[in-house]
Parts: sequence; structure tokens; C-alpha cells
Amino acid sequence: MLSVVVNFHNNRREARNTLYSLSRAGQRETDGIDYEVIVLDHGSSLPLSESDVRGFGPEFSLHFVQTTDVSPVRAINAACREARGEHLLVIIDGAHILSPGVIRRSMEAFSLFPSPFVATVPFHLGPARQNLSRTQGYDQAREDWLLGQSGWREDGYRLFHIAGAFADDSGGWFGELLESGCFGLRREAFLELGGLDERFRSPGGGLVNLDFFRRALERGDWRYVVLLGEATFHQFHGGVASNALIASHPWQAFHDEYMRIRGCAFRHFPRQPYLLGSLPGPSLGPARLSIEQALRRYLS
Repeated sequence: MLSVVVNFHNNRREARNTLYSLSRAGQRETDGIDYEVIVLDHGSSLPLSESDVRGFGPEFSLHFVQTTDVSPVRAINAACREARGEHLLVIIDGAHILSPGVIRRSMEAFSLFPSPFVATVPFHLGPARQNLSRTQGYDQAREDWLLGQSGWREDGYRLFHIAGAFADDSGGWFGELLESGCFGLRREAFLELGGLDERFRSPGGGLVNLDFFRRALERGDWRYVVLLGEATFHQFHGGVASNALIASHPWQAFHDEYMRIRGCAFRHFPRQPYLLGSLPGPSLGPARLSIEQALRRYLS
């Protein structure tokens, strides 16, 4: 069984899209896959509705966390400990819509390797990274229009047509990922690694996602798998980091916390992934960009 743990905070608009993308209507070829979706509402002032969440299917359950804690790390760890599945998919920021093959390909990775660490490539919806596009008039209304015009609910891969940029400079499938909007591993492996480090107390968890990603890649006995042609797509919601203006971005405060915890500056851990999957037509443009960026790094 697969347990998907997805965290929201004041994301009622975004949750409708994310949860649809996790449903059997949004994912492809899941008829033979037993999975649950554990929906965390982490202290929202306008909580998600139990009936709305369950409306996406019997796989979905809502867990409201009454808290003033600005970091969701403890709640996510608790949900992962209590999950029924042998395998986990973790989505720290529920504003990410998933492409249609994430669940099927993740389960394929779990069947191929004894201890895989599965990663998806993160994109931003809109014409550019949202830190920049918001200065050019991009907002939730514009995004709703793009989503409506795209027809993504009929074919989730059409989201590639309205995603203008990778979420960071790591370069996509053929680059060197720094983090993932949705990562997967065996539940025992997650617990063995200590889960997300609960010392990360900054809003949204600060750099906890990057920290966990690096610690997972350092495990030489785990097979690092990147899902080729699959992705997560970040929705604009005024996120503390993903939608912050460059001049007021909290990176420095987040990094200061990282240094207090780890005793050193954050650096990515270079490791070649096993690419699992295929490239659907709408992903070919981003794939070409990813290859071009990788070639520039290789030839420089």
C-alpha cells in the first residue's frame, strides 16, 4: 500500500486542484494500486471541508491539526508514522499539482528497487518563476484563467504548456535537483533517517525539504530515482518563499537556521539519478531546455 501525505495551510483554492490530481480521476493506471491520501490541514484559519476532501474518493481522509506552529514538520512526521502504507509519498507544500503518472511510476520504482528514493521535478505555473512573474501582473486570477484554458483535468500533462520555468536553477530531469515537490521512499526508510528534522521551525519548514533531500541522496545504499516526464506544478498562493519578492525573500533567515542546525552552509549533493519513465509530448519542450542546461554545465 502507498500512503500519500500532503500538507496544506490556508490553501482551499489550491487544495481543490492538488487533491484532484491525486485522485483516481487525475492519476493514470491506478486501478490495481492500493493507496490512501492523508490530507493535513495545518492550523488554517479557513480549514478544508471534510466533505470536500472525501468527495475526491474513499482514499482521502482529512486531519486538521490545531496549532499555531508555523512549521508543519512535526505534523508531517506524525502523519508518516501513523500512515498505513509500506511506501510513502510526501508533499510538504500542498500547492503542488501532480502530473498523472506520479503514483504509477512511484510504485514501479518501489517494485524495481529494495530501497529507492523517488523524486519529481518541480515547476512553477505561469510565464516564469512566480517570484518574478508576480511583478509582471501574475496572480491567482490569471492562474485560474490559464488552468481553465489548458484542459489539464482531461490531460494533466497539459500543465507543461502553462509552466514557464523550473522552480529553481537545478535544471530539471537532466540537472542536479536540490529538492522535490513530491518525494517518495519506504516508510521504514523515512523513519530510519529520522523523518524531517523537527529543529526546522521557520515558516513552512524553512530549508527542511532541501535538508531531507540532501540527507537522502547521501545514503549510498538507496537508489536515487527521478521520474522522467513527471513533475509537480506550484500554484500561486502568496507562499512565504516561493512567491516572495526577490528583495524580501527569506532565504537568508532560512539559511541561518540551517547553519545553526547543521553547523555548515547548505550545499547540494551531486548524484546521478536513475531516470524512470517516458517523455509525454507536452514535456518535450522542458526536456529540451533541461538537456541544453545540462550540456552547458558539462561543456563549461
